[in-house]
Amino acid sequence: MTLQATIATLLKDGFILVFNQDKLDIVKTAEALIAAGIYNMEVTCRIKKPLEKLSRLRKELPDFVAGAASLIDWPGMLDVYNAAHADDPLPTLQQVVDAGATYLVSAVNFSDAGFAQFSGKVPMIPGCGTATEIVSQYAKGANLCKVFPAKELGGPAYVKAVDPAIHKTISLVPTGGTNAGNIPDYIGAGVLVLGGSFSMIEKATLAKIVEEQDYKLLAQELTVVKALIDRLRKEKYPGLDFGGASVEQISRTTGRDFNVR
Repeated sequence: MTLQATIATLLKDGFILVFNQDKLDIVKTAEALIAAGIYNMEVTCRIKKPLEKLSRLRKELPDFVAGAASLIDWPGMLDVYNAAHADDPLPTLQQVVDAGATYLVSAVNFSDAGFAQFSGKVPMIPGCGTATEIVSQYAKGANLCKVFPAKELGGPAYVKAVDPAIHKTISLVPTGGTNAGNIPDYIGAGVLVLGGSFSMIEKATLAKIVEEQDYKLLAQELTVVKALIDRLRKEKYPGLDFGGASVEQISRTTGRDFNVR
């Protein structure tokens, strides 16, 4: 899958689910997303055996856009962590790409070496906490910038405050504490794509999904999220069809640049 096609899918979906549930089947979760009209998911490397799960997902659903997240693109820290967790080490960027990752996400910045290797080839979404990080990571090749942890940074108010400083050019992906209550404010602040985990689902409902392996119920919950995002984006950009628009059309209409050259 090309870089542009992957970014187009993320923009079409408007939502990135963080797969961080070892008790859920990764393929069945992806199928629930598809049933909800969402065609991507990031597989966090905080789960057990992420490379095996990512590889299985790409093999069984080759057209599904599967990213890898919680990546640490800094050899010094990666070496320390993996020395202490030799039984289940964190993979490198190259390893997740080899396993089939079609986009890369981190809670922190990507290194210059990471950008040199993958920028322009695989979409990169680094974690950022300041306007300087957002601009510098974008300048190095980031396609979107993850605002993390979004809730602790100030939520929609932070995005609204920092957006003028980046001249409303870079597309921000708030992740951490996103929910139905604040999604309208995020989209109102100019957000096109939101990240969220299973914590967006009410606790009792999620417990039922996990305990009963109820992927139909999961699809229903995800459908509600997707419908909300679609409605709010349509209201903000009435002339733009995110479902059928190209990356270039979305860029022209919203003013956001996705580093696709």
